[in-house]
Parts: sequence; C-alpha cells; structure tokens
Amino acid sequence: MRRRYAYYWVRFLLLTTLLAVAFTAFVLIGPSWWQLVTAAVVAVLLGQVMFLGHDAAHRQIFESGRWNDWSSLVIANLYAGMSYGWWQHKHSRHHAKPNQIGADPDIATDVIVFHTEDLPAPRTGLKGWLTQRQGWLFFPLLLLEGLNLHVSGVKTIFGRGHVKRRPVEISFVTVRLGGYLAVVFWLLPFGMACAFLAVQLGLFGLYMGAVFAPNHKGMPLVPRDARIDFLRRQVLMSRNVRGGRLVDVFMGGLNYQIEHHLFPNMPSPNLHRVQPIVRAFCAEHHVPYTETTLLRSYRIVVRHLNAVGLAARDPFQCPLAMKYRSVR
Repeated sequence: MRRRYAYYWVRFLLLTTLLAVAFTAFVLIGPSWWQLVTAAVVAVLLGQVMFLGHDAAHRQIFESGRWNDWSSLVIANLYAGMSYGWWQHKHSRHHAKPNQIGADPDIATDVIVFHTEDLPAPRTGLKGWLTQRQGWLFFPLLLLEGLNLHVSGVKTIFGRGHVKRRPVEISFVTVRLGGYLAVVFWLLPFGMACAFLAVQLGLFGLYMGAVFAPNHKGMPLVPRDARIDFLRRQVLMSRNVRGGRLVDVFMGGLNYQIEHHLFPNMPSPNLHRVQPIVRAFCAEHHVPYTETTLLRSYRIVVRHLNAVGLAARDPFQCPLAMKYRSVR
C-alpha cells in the first residue's frame, strides 16, 4: 500500500513531455496527411494519460484526497478533455457492485446489450440483426467510444445534476476542447482536420475499450437481489490478463483487475506484488481466480456478446437459470 511518488511523477512528466513532442511534430508537419500518424500517437498517449487519471481518482498517487482530486481534474479534464466528476460517479458505482444487474452502469443496456433482463421487447428488424452480431461489431463500435466519452462528460458538467467542482471542470474542459479544436482547424484544411479528429478519437475510444472490456465482460452476472460477500463479489466478477511487462504497459496495470478490485487504492505498480498472495488465498478458500491471455479474453468477450445478442430475440430470462449462470 506504500505510495509510489517517484514512479508517478516520472510517469506524469514523461507523458507531458511526449505530448509536448507530439504537439511540436503536429505544428512542424503542417497540412499533410502524415498528420494521421500524429493523431494515432496522440490517441495512445491520451489513453496512457487516462490510466494515470484512473489511478489518481482511486487515491493511489497521494495520501491527500485533495491532492488526488486536483490531480484527477488536471489529468482528466485539462489533459484529456473528459469530466472527472462524471467518470468518478460512474466508476464508483461499478466498483461497488461489479456486473450486478441494475447496479453496475457498465452493463446497462444501450447500443450493446450486456444482458436481456431489462429489454422491454425483443429486438427485431435491422436493430435485431445488428444485436445478434454485436460481438463481432463490438470492437468496430468502440471507434465511436472516444466521442461518446467526451459528450457524456460535457453533458454532465453542463447539466443540472450535482458536480462537485463544476466551475473548475467547465473551465478545464472548455480550455482543453476549445483550444484543441481551434489549433487543429487553424493549422489543417477542414477535411484533413476532420480526418485527424476522427482518427484520434476513434483510436482513443478503441484503446480504452480494448483495455477495459477484458476485465469484466463475459464474467458471471449478479442478479439484482443477490447478496454476496466482498471477496466473491470482487473476485468472481473480474478477470486478470497475463502477458508480462508489455501487457502491463498496454493496460496501465488494469490487467491485475482482481487485485485492483480488492485493493482499489493500492498503487497500480504494486498490484503484481500482491497477486501471488491473492491467488493463494483464493485457492485456499476455493474461490475461482480467473486469468487468461489478452487475445483469449477478446474471444471470450466476442462470444459472450454474440450469445447475449441472440438471446435478445426473446428477452425472457428464467430466474433460476440466471442464478445458476451467475454463481457457477
């Protein structure tokens, strides 16, 4: 649980430097289609920025809650152009009851159907055809997730709901998004600017989804009224991804999802140290501990979403069958 100040300061300064280099390259390259490469680089860097913001929001960086809050505001709102308040509220609900129907916002039915319990009617026609193939469409749809994340945050901070530091969030997001769009459309022709933004937002959303989806999608779902102890609630619904240091960097430490859910304020670089202890404890108490490779996790997600999509033709779910699938 020891704070890792040097690690996080180095990581923050490195990302800041790389973003400054990317901005310099953007200005020097000018109106050229090579800017699409710059857009891809910026997408990856902003993904890494959001991992840092995730750690700050979980109180992993500083002992002081105030320092963590302001770090999250600077990283998420000012660097990435996303609302920290919106994300924290949504993510806190997820951590409290992962994969629980009606409680976890990450499995709420929208374009993608993660379960059929709250479907008001079977999905038919073109919508039904797409839903039945939603597993194959999931990753292409993530190309729109970057835009969705920004829009959701803007709607929250300009909406009527409670936002803790609304003026700060509005100021930071306005400066970040307004300044970003102004520079892109000032330096590039309109069509090229739109292509740059499409690549950057598309790859950013794909990156975020490719990291967060393997953690819980395809794991058991918890019925609305189920009561589960903390250990099983966090372990049975989470999946770790193995693959060494490269996967650690790619996923920002979120590949140790089980340990993260058990110790959400543990600094992410320490999660691999507690993993052997958690694995042994789960084995001793006969609690299944799920771990797989990144590619296999993607196959599981696709297969699971296709199965749910086929079930969306008839949203009726037998309660006993649901409970059996949830706990087996």
